[in-house]
Amino acid sequence: MNVLVYATLYGCLIASGLPLQLQCYHCEEYSLDNDCSSPQFIVNCTANIQNACQKEVLVGSDGVSYRKVCASFTTCLIVSAGYQSFCSPGKVGSVCISCCNTPLCNGPRPPRISAAESLTPAPQRTALSLVIALLLITDLV
Repeated sequence: MNVLVYATLYGCLIASGLPLQLQCYHCEEYSLDNDCSSPQFIVNCTANIQNACQKEVLVGSDGVSYRKVCASFTTCLIVSAGYQSFCSPGKVGSVCISCCNTPLCNGPRPPRISAAESLTPAPQRTALSLVIALLLITDLV
């Protein structure tokens, strides 16, 4: 019986898609008329390496342009901190860099979710729920 339970648990973890592949918008310097937040710009980031989405907003004399990419969260935070003094939204010469680690978070407006939901990605929550349920069942049997 225990072998069956552990095999099922293992199968749930494999089916959950671990490690998860984050999706981000990806484009190089698009203008204000097209902030590259449409489905054609969605890419799958490299699992376990690119665990964040990065968004750069550059204000030039000819208008606003965007750069969106997959990134390492740590690297993105370092780069973002380095440009902090250059971030003056709306001012010519401004460069603002932001980092996030939820699916498609570097788009126009991230969807609103509760704090509890944002802590664990959906496939992991499902796998975790199955694991807990199976452990409870085995204790009852």
